Amino acid sequence: MGNRKMLLPMAMVLSAFSALAGMLPYLLIWLIVKELLETGSNPIASSGRVVTYAWWAAGTAVAGIILYFAALTASHLAAFRVESNLRREAMQKIVRMPLGFFDTNTSGRIRKIIDDNAGITHSFLAHQLPDLAATIVVPVVAIVLIFIFDWRLGLACMLPIVASLSLMGLMMGGKERQFMKSYMASLEDMNTEAVEYVRGIPVVKVFQQTIFSFKNFHKSIMNYNKMVYGYTRLWEKPMSGYTVVINSFVFVLAPVAILLIGNTGNYVSVLLNFFLFILITPVFSQSIMKSMYLDQALGQASEAVERLDKLTAYENLPTAAAPQTIRKYDICFDNVSFTYPGTEQKAIDGISFTVAQGKTVALVGASGSGKTTIARLVPRFREVTEGEVRIGGVNVKDIDPKELMQHISFVFQHTKLFKTTLLENIKYGNPDASMAEVERAIDMAQCRDIIEKQPLGLQTKIGTEGTYLSGGEQQRIVLARAILKNAPIVVLDEATAFADPENEHLIHQALRELTKGKTILMIAHRLTSIIDADHILVVDKGRIAEQGTHMELLAEEGIYANMWNEYRQSVRWTIGKETVYA
Repeated sequence: MGNRKMLLPMAMVLSAFSALAGMLPYLLIWLIVKELLETGSNPIASSGRVVTYAWWAAGTAVAGIILYFAALTASHLAAFRVESNLRREAMQKIVRMPLGFFDTNTSGRIRKIIDDNAGITHSFLAHQLPDLAATIVVPVVAIVLIFIFDWRLGLACMLPIVASLSLMGLMMGGKERQFMKSYMASLEDMNTEAVEYVRGIPVVKVFQQTIFSFKNFHKSIMNYNKMVYGYTRLWEKPMSGYTVVINSFVFVLAPVAILLIGNTGNYVSVLLNFFLFILITPVFSQSIMKSMYLDQALGQASEAVERLDKLTAYENLPTAAAPQTIRKYDICFDNVSFTYPGTEQKAIDGISFTVAQGKTVALVGASGSGKTTIARLVPRFREVTEGEVRIGGVNVKDIDPKELMQHISFVFQHTKLFKTTLLENIKYGNPDASMAEVERAIDMAQCRDIIEKQPLGLQTKIGTEGTYLSGGEQQRIVLARAILKNAPIVVLDEATAFADPENEHLIHQALRELTKGKTILMIAHRLTSIIDADHILVVDKGRIAEQGTHMELLAEEGIYANMWNEYRQSVRWTIGKETVYA
């Protein structure tokens, strides 16, 4: 809450005074009725007091509303600060997470947990928590009043209250908290499936798989429906019984009042007290209902905060107490092994190799062999399980993460451009770069034709407000970003994977500019892109099966030679033509 932390207790105090002010009109109405009954034969004598009581009743009612408005104003100011800080703190932690965090948490789930749970917390602080004071104060004051006026009628009032509290205790048992966990998890599942479904609609339409693709989303909806319906049915009879009991005050008070009139003969006093109790006792049902909603809201808010904590409690990579500086840019893997969390099989096992400064090492192998895992260990997207990854002789664990990121550029096969201008997308690699440096990076990345065909040039926005780029064009913009960063180490993950032949040629030209004099670790699927690599590592089932230059590996006639022959055959494939006669 920052400097607004005093607003919440202030809101609770104001809410309590508002509740007390809201009870005063009932007492004043009782005084008016009492005045009229006791001076019924002489209404002129009581008219002055009746008018005074009436004005006081109206004034206290208005005061109660004003106090409650002030309470909600204070609580909302505090709640808005909490909500905004929760979102800010959560996002600050999210952006510092290692890349492995995003492999296990979808964007839909992250958005749902941060946005919705921050909103739930806001709602609890802004509305339910101020009502807590009224929920406590009102019943206590009401019980004191009813026992002061007539303890016998007070005991009669307590019977429905005790019975309704017992029923509420049954309904608000351990199942409530368990349901809340399942409920929140169900909402997250639905949100995740909805986001994935919407994002996949273009693919769904192309392959005409609408019903099949909707299956997971539909399943999440039906699971939610089944759980909520079953839980609601559990409440059906207890809630019906509670509603009947909590509103049955008059059915208990009336017989007791009749007995008291018969035994005492003082019908005026009994009827006055009976009238007061009829006015005040509904306050109990309102308070108990509020406490039920408060308990539910508390459970939901607690679950929301717990889920936020759980999301942001993902283990960050440890930072060295005395970080070392990178002075050379060779990369060394020393007997490195890595196992993904929740699995037992090693993704890579005992990997050792060196990328000399200014040289290029390529990783090839079948899908799932461990190439990408190896590349992502260099910038500590994941932490090695065994062994060491060193840059310039320094363990990457001993390098400040910010400095490590400054010295490495990444170009992945899945590009990411932000919905802002082309200029800002390129300058993301180096926000302090001059326009001359930006223009040079554009030319080196072969992006000049992309810029020139846009009406607003570099000020053209990506997305619905501006333009859309093809996969190859996006890749060239990303390469311009990497060139502008000018990091001495470059990690390439098949940068030409989704490019057409024309864009592929331009991307290769851009890559030559990007990698000049740099230490390069690249993952390749198109073997023609690594023929000139200084060293090639063939990765198979998490191990280095073969290594050498292109010609050396072909001479071994092993895995690489087979991959090369298959690749050469695939590029010579043609579609046969048949002549069809009518």
